[in-house]
Amino acid sequence: MTEIPRHIMNDGREIPALGFGTYQVGEAETATAIEMGYRLLDTALNYGNEPDVGRAILAADVPRERLFVTTKVPGRHHGYDETIASLSESLGNLALEYVDLYLIHWPMPRLDLYVDSWKAMIDLREAGLARSIGVSNFTIEHLTRLIEETGVVPAVNQVELHPYFPQTELRAFHVEHGILTESWSPLGRGSDLLTSDVVNRVAGNHGVTPAQAVLRWHIEVGSVPIPRSRNTARQRENLDVFRFQLTEREISDISALERGRLWGGDPDTNEEF
Repeated sequence: MTEIPRHIMNDGREIPALGFGTYQVGEAETATAIEMGYRLLDTALNYGNEPDVGRAILAADVPRERLFVTTKVPGRHHGYDETIASLSESLGNLALEYVDLYLIHWPMPRLDLYVDSWKAMIDLREAGLARSIGVSNFTIEHLTRLIEETGVVPAVNQVELHPYFPQTELRAFHVEHGILTESWSPLGRGSDLLTSDVVNRVAGNHGVTPAQAVLRWHIEVGSVPIPRSRNTARQRENLDVFRFQLTEREISDISALERGRLWGGDPDTNEEF
């Protein structure tokens, strides 16, 4: 079983360096991932599968404290009271007493309630219901407002991040402020990323698959990738990225593939209720 390294977040708590994304994934696949060695499980109320993830956790032969469970508050629950109630709903779905990381799923700036949600999350952390708190899909401007208005820096910002959209400026801001970067869709889902000549050349250099080369790129740039797969062989492959390292040139060559967002999810305008 692969032993996954861990990062220390700005609140002093540890998070695995690679996780398992559960979007459109069910109980059986999640249970297999836990058995295989994944310890970070990423879900959201809007995924509609929190009960599946909870059942997989309950059935796992792994102590609860060894698992790192993330869920997210949806746009329809922005606001102080609504965020408090939303986590209660998620905990009920998961059949858990706490989550390890609670995120605001999207900033939804038109509603102008994400600061209120953040204040609720600070209180949820103080109550021990969310051990760590963070955000997802936040820009530098959104992050700056949270910090300036509450004095509390998110532990994590989970964003679209892959070689086609390396988020260099945002990652630099994260480093400056002690925010850990997480990557959703780290393999550029639906794109031709894994067939690119650069990725395949780097993979060949190390005798690994293109997906493994890209996931290792995430590790090298300091991000926590959360790939998802319902295929057992791919789950195992995605986990096996800690036995090799990329050179500085290989990291630069992969980063140079940048072309922009793949799915039009601009945090300033995208809304998911």
